[in-house]
Amino acid sequence: MRRNLQDGGRLRPVDLARVHGLSTQAIRNYEAAGILPDAERTPHGYRTYTPLHAQALRAFLALVPGHGHQTAASIMQAVNRGATEEALRLIDESHAQLLDDRRTLQAVEAALRDLGPVPQERGDTFVGPLARRLGIRPATLRKWERAGLVRPRRDPQTGYRVYGAADVRDAQLIHQLRRGGYRLRQIAALIVQVRSAGGVAPLASTLRDWHERLSARSRTMLTGAAALDAYLDHRPAESRT
Repeated sequence: MRRNLQDGGRLRPVDLARVHGLSTQAIRNYEAAGILPDAERTPHGYRTYTPLHAQALRAFLALVPGHGHQTAASIMQAVNRGATEEALRLIDESHAQLLDDRRTLQAVEAALRDLGPVPQERGDTFVGPLARRLGIRPATLRKWERAGLVRPRRDPQTGYRVYGAADVRDAQLIHQLRRGGYRLRQIAALIVQVRSAGGVAPLASTLRDWHERLSARSRTMLTGAAALDAYLDHRPAESRT
């Protein structure tokens, strides 16, 4: 039988805060942001919370590791205003992004497995066509160049950047690694390894770490889903849609 947690004992902001190592101001901020339902007030204006608020806080904190703070906040805000379908859509989008990240990792592994000797034919391209090929802005390629990740040569007559086959390969790999969440300084070391080794072996530990991070994110999403489901199940019937 569903319990009405709103009829449970009354809690102070400090009672919610202590359990999770938060400040009372954080609790007030979460309520103001719509992450927690509105609190009742005593005749003297003090906030009072219920076990339902405690469950909302547990759900939010469980959602953050898998979805990120902003998305977790948006999910809770939608639930608290009765827009459950919107909250579920946000969750679906996060799962879709996770699936896309897994496919990106698979693409990186496939690209590394397929790395072979750089073809000797020219196959040159310029910054605009390469940017369109990767689906990025030319400014991004120039940023990678400033970071030492790509090293196009300059046409002696026009001064234009010219990307050879090896440069295109490096740009493709950088693009995949950036999508995987790696920072430029991390990618720089990997690119050096790829250039010298031309294969996946030197990157095995990095790829394992990437797999582990995605698996951990999947597990935290499951944890967040369970906590949110418990909160949804105990919200007042008129608040659920």
